[in-house]
Amino acid sequence: MKSLIVLVFLVFTTIPFSNAQELNLELFASNLDRPISIKHAGDNKLYVVEQDGYIKIINADGTIQSAPFLDIDSIVINTGNERGLLGLAFHPDYATNGYFFVNYINNSGNTVISRFSRDATNPLLADASSEFIILTYDQPYSNHNGGDMAFASDGFLYIASGDGGLYDDPQNNSQNTLTLLGNILRLDINSITATQNYSIPSSNPFIGDPDVRDEIFAYGLRNPWKFSFDRQTNDLWIADVGQSGYEEINMVSAAEAATGLNYGWRCYEGNGPYITDDCSDSSAYTFPIEGYSHSGDGLFKCSITGGYRYRGTNYPNFNGLYFFADYCSQEIGYLYYNETTEAWDKNLSLFNGNWSTFGEDINGELYIADISSGNIYKLIDTSLSINDNISSNISIYPNPTKGIFNINFGPNNNTDISNQITIYNLQGKEVKVIQRNTETIQTINTSQLSSGIYVLKIKNQKGNQSTHKLVIH
Repeated sequence: MKSLIVLVFLVFTTIPFSNAQELNLELFASNLDRPISIKHAGDNKLYVVEQDGYIKIINADGTIQSAPFLDIDSIVINTGNERGLLGLAFHPDYATNGYFFVNYINNSGNTVISRFSRDATNPLLADASSEFIILTYDQPYSNHNGGDMAFASDGFLYIASGDGGLYDDPQNNSQNTLTLLGNILRLDINSITATQNYSIPSSNPFIGDPDVRDEIFAYGLRNPWKFSFDRQTNDLWIADVGQSGYEEINMVSAAEAATGLNYGWRCYEGNGPYITDDCSDSSAYTFPIEGYSHSGDGLFKCSITGGYRYRGTNYPNFNGLYFFADYCSQEIGYLYYNETTEAWDKNLSLFNGNWSTFGEDINGELYIADISSGNIYKLIDTSLSINDNISSNISIYPNPTKGIFNINFGPNNNTDISNQITIYNLQGKEVKVIQRNTETIQTINTSQLSSGIYVLKIKNQKGNQSTHKLVIH
C-alpha cells in the first residue's frame, strides 16, 4: 500500500448515511508530464495522455512502463495552454481488434480525430505508423478545443468539441449547428461511407434537418473539457467550463440525451442570461443540474474538471457520488442527490493540485491527475480504511443477485463469527437485519427488497465490520 497523502484536512460528508466518509487522496503514480486524460483498455492498467503527444501506461502497482505506448509528438502542436494531445478512447472490442482513438490539435492548429492500432507483436506498444484519420475540423482560435472522447454502451464514439475559443464565442459557434464546434458529436466508427471515414448513427437526433450537421448529438456548449457516462445507468454527465462567472455540471438520462439537446451557451452561462441576441425562449435550453460561481462559492474558482459517478466497490460510501474539481481553487468536489429536497447538492474539499482530469479503472475506482506535478492520485475513503476491516476471506455471490445471495465467510469462520448482518439502502436506512449463523456459507433471502443498490455490513463480535456493495435486480 502506498503512503497516504494527507494534503490539507479530512472532509466529512453531509450525506445522511450511517457512517461518515472521509474523502482523501493516495499517491498512485508520479513523474508524468502534463497528464490530461486517464483511461483503461479493459484490463488492470491505466493509459495516461500527456499533452505534448505521448500516452504512457501505468501498471496495476503504480509503476510506469519505460517506453511510451504512443509517441505522436511530431504531429501535435505544443504551443498554447489548451492545445496538444487531448483525448483517448479505446474501442469496445480493443482486446480483439487493437483499435484506439485519439483527439489532438495538429501543427496547423486544427482538430484531428484518428484511429491507431496496437502493435502486432507487443501489446504494450502502439503502431505509430497506423494512423487512420477519421475526422478533422478547423479551430478558429487556440483555446476551447474540448477534446475528451468516450464510447457509450451503444458502441458509438462521442467527442467533446469546444466553441472554438476567444472571449464570448464571437462567432456564436455553439449556437451555429452547421459547424462542429460547441457540441457533443456521435459517430459510428465501425463503418465508412464513400466520402467519410465514419458513418452517422441512424439514431442521431438531427438527421434530416438541413440546418444541423448530422454528426451533432448535442450543442450549445462552451468548452466541455470532460464528460463521462455512468457505467450503471448510462446517464451522460458533462462539465462545461464557464466564461466569467459560472461553472456548470450537466446531467441527462440516456433517453433525454438522445432527443438532441441545446445546453444554452452563449445565450446562457449556467442558469443566467448572457448574450441573448437572437436567442429562443428559455424553455428551448437544457440547464445544468448544479455548478458553482467563480467568486460566490468560497475560494475563487475558474475552470471545472469533470469526472465520474463512482460505481466501484472498494468504498461503498462513495457510491453514486459524482466527482469533479476546480483548476484554480484546487478543490475536489462531489454531487450527491438529496432525497429531502429532491435536488443535487455539492460538497467541496480543499486539496493541493491543478486538477486536469479524472480517470476510471476497469473496476470503477477513481483517479485524479495534477497537471503541474505530474502525479496521479487515487480517490479513497479513509473512514472505511480506519473503521471497516474488509476481510479478503469474505465473499458475496451472486452479486448482482435476484432473490437470494450467499455469504462465504471463508476459512476463518470459526474465529470470526459475526453478531449480525445488516443491509442499508443508499439513504442509510436499515432495511434488513440477519442474525449470523454458524455455517461457513450463509444464504440470505432478499426477495422482499426492491431492485437497487444496497450496502451490506457484517459486524463481528470484536466490533470490526466488513462492508460490501450489493446489487439486487
